[in-house]
Amino acid sequence: MELPGLGEHCSERTCKQLDFLPLKCDACEEVFCKDHIRYDDHKCSSAYKKNVQVPVCPLCNMPIPVQKGEIPDIVVGAHMDQDCKYNPAQQKQRIFTNKCLKPGCKRKEMMKVVCEQCGGNFCIKHRHPLDHDCKGSSHPTSKA
Repeated sequence: MELPGLGEHCSERTCKQLDFLPLKCDACEEVFCKDHIRYDDHKCSSAYKKNVQVPVCPLCNMPIPVQKGEIPDIVVGAHMDQDCKYNPAQQKQRIFTNKCLKPGCKRKEMMKVVCEQCGGNFCIKHRHPLDHDCKGSSHPTSKA
């Protein structure tokens, strides 16, 4: 028994499979089989209409508002050409800038750790006067 009016053929030109449960793409309104229903699978030219992602400018890292129906690449490109606040001279500032003064130590700390006796800046490991051979005070200090 043949049922000629049942099902539809996949709109993907390389497939054309007869599917009894066809799926309709919500962007381009064409009918596809289960293997080609995703936007990427059938190279949907209208996928950008349904795309709800917010693109981010690669230069200034700001989210770029894209209206429904606009192509995100074009909107981001226009932002980069016109109102991008990216300044190449303003580079990311380093956080760990306080270098330890103990000879041979290369550690850097986020905050200054100043010795009360010699006034030198040291890392956490060498902050104690006995750990950095402090020359600032005439009376020795104990590790206790």
